Amino acid sequence: MKEAAEDEWITCSPSTGVEDTNYTAKRLRENVAYNFRIRAMNAAGVGEHVDLPGSVVAAEKLEAPEIELDATLRKTVSVRACSTLRLFVTIRGRPEPEVKWSKEGGTLSERAQIEVSSSYTVLLIENVNRNDTGKYVLTAENYSGSKSAFITVRVLDSPTAPTNLEVKDVKRDSVSISWEPPLIDGGAKILHYIIEKREEARKAFTSICSNCVRNSYKIDNLQEGCFYYFRVLAVNEFGAGLPVETSDPVKVSEAPLPPGKITFSDVTCNSGRLSWEKPDHDGGSKITCYIIEMQAKGDDTWAICSQSKALEATINGLSKGKEYFFRVSAVNEKGKSEPKYLLAPVTVNDTSAEPIINLLSDTFSVKAGYDLKIDVPFKGVPTPTVAWKKEGNLLKETSRVNVHTTDTSSQLVIKDATRIDTGAYEVTLANSVGTTSAEILVNVFERPGPPCDLSVDEVSADFTSLSWQPPQYTGGCQISNYVVEKRDTGSTIWQTVSATVARTSIKISRLTQGGEYQFRIAAENRYGKSHFVESEPVVAQYPFKPPGPPTNLRVVNASKSVMVVAWSKPDSDGGSPVIGYHIECKDQSSILWTKLNKSPVTDNQFKVTTVEEGLIYEFRVCAENMAGVGPCSKASEPVAARDRCDPPRNLTVTNLTNTSVSLSWDKPEYDGGAKITGYIVERKELPDSCWLKCNFTNLLDTFLEVTGLTEGEQYDFRVIAKNAAELFSPASETTGPVTVQHDVEPPKIIMEDKFRHMVVVRAGDHLRIDADISGRPNPTVFWLKNGRNIGTKGRVEITATKTHTTLLIRESVRKDSGQYTLTLQNTGGTTSKAVTCKVLDRPGPPAGPLEVSGLSAEKCTLSWGPPHETGGAEIMYYIVEKCETSRVAWILVYGDMMATTCKITKLLKGNEYLFRVRAVNKYGEGETLESEPIKAMDPFTVPSAPTDVEVTSATSDTMTICWKRPATDGGSRISGYIIEKREKQGVRWVRVNKKPVYDQRVKASCLHEGCEYEFRVFAENAAGLSEPSVPCPLTLAEDPKFLPSAPAKPTITDSSKSSITLSWNKPLFDGGAAVTGYKVELKKSTEEEWTVGVHNTDKTEFTATGLTSGTEYVFIVRSINKIGISEPSPETDPQVAVEREEEPRFDITTEMRKTLLVKDGSSFTLTVPFTGKPVPSVTWDKADVDLRVRGMINTSNSVTSITVEGATRDDSGKYVVKLQNIAGSASLTLNVKVLDSPGPPTHLAVKDVTKNSATITWDIPENEGGAPVKNYLVEIRDLSRKGWTKLTIKCRRLSYKVSDLEEGGIYFFRVTAENEYGIGVPAETKEGTKMTDTRDWETNPGA
Repeated sequence: MKEAAEDEWITCSPSTGVEDTNYTAKRLRENVAYNFRIRAMNAAGVGEHVDLPGSVVAAEKLEAPEIELDATLRKTVSVRACSTLRLFVTIRGRPEPEVKWSKEGGTLSERAQIEVSSSYTVLLIENVNRNDTGKYVLTAENYSGSKSAFITVRVLDSPTAPTNLEVKDVKRDSVSISWEPPLIDGGAKILHYIIEKREEARKAFTSICSNCVRNSYKIDNLQEGCFYYFRVLAVNEFGAGLPVETSDPVKVSEAPLPPGKITFSDVTCNSGRLSWEKPDHDGGSKITCYIIEMQAKGDDTWAICSQSKALEATINGLSKGKEYFFRVSAVNEKGKSEPKYLLAPVTVNDTSAEPIINLLSDTFSVKAGYDLKIDVPFKGVPTPTVAWKKEGNLLKETSRVNVHTTDTSSQLVIKDATRIDTGAYEVTLANSVGTTSAEILVNVFERPGPPCDLSVDEVSADFTSLSWQPPQYTGGCQISNYVVEKRDTGSTIWQTVSATVARTSIKISRLTQGGEYQFRIAAENRYGKSHFVESEPVVAQYPFKPPGPPTNLRVVNASKSVMVVAWSKPDSDGGSPVIGYHIECKDQSSILWTKLNKSPVTDNQFKVTTVEEGLIYEFRVCAENMAGVGPCSKASEPVAARDRCDPPRNLTVTNLTNTSVSLSWDKPEYDGGAKITGYIVERKELPDSCWLKCNFTNLLDTFLEVTGLTEGEQYDFRVIAKNAAELFSPASETTGPVTVQHDVEPPKIIMEDKFRHMVVVRAGDHLRIDADISGRPNPTVFWLKNGRNIGTKGRVEITATKTHTTLLIRESVRKDSGQYTLTLQNTGGTTSKAVTCKVLDRPGPPAGPLEVSGLSAEKCTLSWGPPHETGGAEIMYYIVEKCETSRVAWILVYGDMMATTCKITKLLKGNEYLFRVRAVNKYGEGETLESEPIKAMDPFTVPSAPTDVEVTSATSDTMTICWKRPATDGGSRISGYIIEKREKQGVRWVRVNKKPVYDQRVKASCLHEGCEYEFRVFAENAAGLSEPSVPCPLTLAEDPKFLPSAPAKPTITDSSKSSITLSWNKPLFDGGAAVTGYKVELKKSTEEEWTVGVHNTDKTEFTATGLTSGTEYVFIVRSINKIGISEPSPETDPQVAVEREEEPRFDITTEMRKTLLVKDGSSFTLTVPFTGKPVPSVTWDKADVDLRVRGMINTSNSVTSITVEGATRDDSGKYVVKLQNIAGSASLTLNVKVLDSPGPPTHLAVKDVTKNSATITWDIPENEGGAPVKNYLVEIRDLSRKGWTKLTIKCRRLSYKVSDLEEGGIYFFRVTAENEYGIGVPAETKEGTKMTDTRDWETNPGA
């Protein structure tokens, strides 16, 4: 190639050439002209070139957009509701046009999916509904222009809700409603309407009419006064549509009837009382008030003089001697009734008189529960007012006590009389003349009230005495007797003791000792028995108590086989002498006590012979008297059943000084079965002193130097041995009198008085203790702290001389607190003095260990003990801190904890913590006590893995997985399961469920068809997720598929000389895979071999062409899915290939034959489907109307329709459609009724003319407008005026009499009919009518 302006040719194809006979040259410059030439190439080389004629300009080829609509899209596209709408449109244009879809008169559905390519576009709407009906506009646009096309879509669905639902003409038992057709008819003609009602108190609607063909309906047989909701649903061939419902409830009622009979009474000089009866019917709504009007005689106007909610009213302001007319009207929420007139005029004259009471008796009695009526007849003018009082107070009326007062009497009615109705009643009558009253006593007879003040006077083991007071209320008559009953508190049954007790006391005997009883008393008169009054529970027992526990219980002697127990008498014998004792024992390690004596022991000691050697026993004793066994004493000290050891032997004096005696002895011969653990040395100063201990610590040696003796005094000594069983031997033989003689001065300690009390110093100060000492020989000085020797070391300095010793502790601290003991010792003896010191300082560490309990992943509880060293002051509070072992910083938890235990929260699971506590007193914070490291974790673990995971069902995109619970839940309830999936070729597990599932089954969706999946399951509890389960086997995601079933028997729908058309329905079963097409086969009836008409068609209709005229054929159809081809369908009926001739026939339903109701001003369409071959011609006719001008007629090969816009009453009538072809003809009449106001009345005439009156007559209009005439409007016009005056607007007859006309006047009249749709066209008299005496009309020719 080369540019046209250049001379050099350039090779643009590959060096090896191209094998095809076409080639696209690329990388050209825009708008530049190029020349091309071509050479052929073979193995020998390159041939001569051939030049392409002319030059080519490299420019974009522009082509305006084109839209190609398929033939099916040029017609209305009908699609069933809930199916998928797919509009496929081919487009062209260069450059590639921009495509836009829109919907005429609305917005495109959000469910619409649009696909666009360079050659086509697709609009896809799944699950269509009635709102998707309409025109869809496709616009393609590029630089060369734009192109639009529309596709009409009709969704075959039930209709939308009717519109403009209105409630009209509400009566007391009926309602009329009207509505307009739905905006969307669902693609099919509205067949009829369903009308339903619902009472306001109910939730469900009930059907009134299920086949209404008009746009209005009168609902009868409604319950008067009730509130109703109404709703209407339109129905087409696809079902009932959406309902339209009245927004507010409709009350079924009307204006009331006039009141009943009216009477006028209590006439005075200026007032009177008017009373009347209720209307026979309130119109279904409560009467709200009555309006009273009056008219003075001679006056033409009525004036409202009063309004009243009662059935009477007092009329004031009347003039004496004047006559008045009265009338009363009832009013409810629907309006005012017709007035009711008082028959005769009333003359106002004064007839007043003072009230008089005519009472036959002033005392009335009634039995309780019965009704009491007290009638008080009286007289008085005007009618007096009545007031009732009880016990001086105004009587309050209740639902039980009512007063009914008329003009001549007042009646007090007491229903179900009770004792509160007893008393004095007063009735007072008053009017303008005077006042009078009468007193009435009422007594009510009934059962008495319960007795009062029931008390138990005396109780013994087998009887009790009761007393009570009579009831406060006797029931209006005397008490005849009392009924006494008893019951054991362990039973619910009452037993009668006596039903004829006349007095108010009784002695009840034959009681069981120790039994607990309850008693009840009821009073009885001749009208019945009162309620019972019950006593407190009483125990039948003696008046004294069991004795108290024995005292001073002890074991006086014990051996391995016998023990002797002794005690003292109880402090209290309960009021009865003790008759014996009961002894019990138990092993120290047991909780069960065993009784030792069968009969009571009368002595104060008991010998126990049933002991076992070596066991430790405890004993207790209880005393018994006539009232029973008392409580047990406290248990004795534990005593072992062992023999006592022998006393020490050979006690001798080994040394003697003037202050001490040294003793020695031998071990006992028998140690009592247990090792000797120590000795006690006792001395007694002769002659009359008691035995005193010489050693206050345990003495293991068999010698002792007894010091602190008085020189010259005589002493006696003895020794007691103790063994490991804590048993003491008898005392050894004494040494005999020993005189203490020697020149020895025992040591003495003299200290200041301040050291007798506690020595207190502040921390950091010096602690100093001084003492003067003496003794011969010089005593040895020992200082001890808390029983342990101390010496000069560190801060401690001890000095001692012959007469003085000092202990000095420099810069004392808290640990220096304690007891310091100074001990002096020489041959004359040993002496000690103790000094208690307290150092005021911060406290020591709390007593450990710091225990951690109640540990979980988030919290735990700490506990510790108070510090052993309080620093000399009260502990105020504790400081608690925590620290993670992985960090250095301590965090304060509590800064003022008063208790020695606390709860730690907000721990982090899995972290390890240290805790520490320190006490605080007024001197500051003490030392800390630290815990061991603690890890925050729950006491439970994660569950084990679920088991037996398997896929129970699978489709192309879903699988159902089941499993079994884990073998263990880890100690915490399983809160849910997590499921994961993995493809066969994948390496990553993906979660199936976003939230944990609680069942052991889950459905996995959104899988890819043809892929294999495996699943695993985790269990979850409060501790976390378990290990995953073993995955289930790989499972393929696919639907189970089979061959489809065969279609049903095809039917022949049409034929010609060379073709036959057949149709069929889809197979009942598609085999689990969508049916992709159908195979049609045919054969001649005389042959056996089938030939294929079409291998695969996606339609359910097929036309076989190229057939032999006059030959008979049969057909079969097979279904095809991706698995294969089904069995053949049954054969069609034999069909000859000939032209069909069919008489014209209308294809309509019975609903279409019914009268079509059309609202005035709206448009209507009559659509008539038909059949016939060849296609018949169609004509529309209506009497006296050219329908081609009045309406718009559309006719196709199978449907004809006529549309009339702006319907009026003149469009009512019969519409005739006729069909005709060579095979015959057919006609159909359709009725249309336009719901409009009526036409003019007919035969308007004026009759019975007099000087001042005339009667107008007429007949009903020829056209009533689709609804009966409800009433007529009658109007009049004087000849001299242009305006019309209304005479009446609610005339329901066909005549009307006009009075009060001017004699000689000339009048015109006109009458207008009215129905539920409005006021119609008036009819006027053509000539004026003159008011004269003659019966004939006089006309004014000039009128």
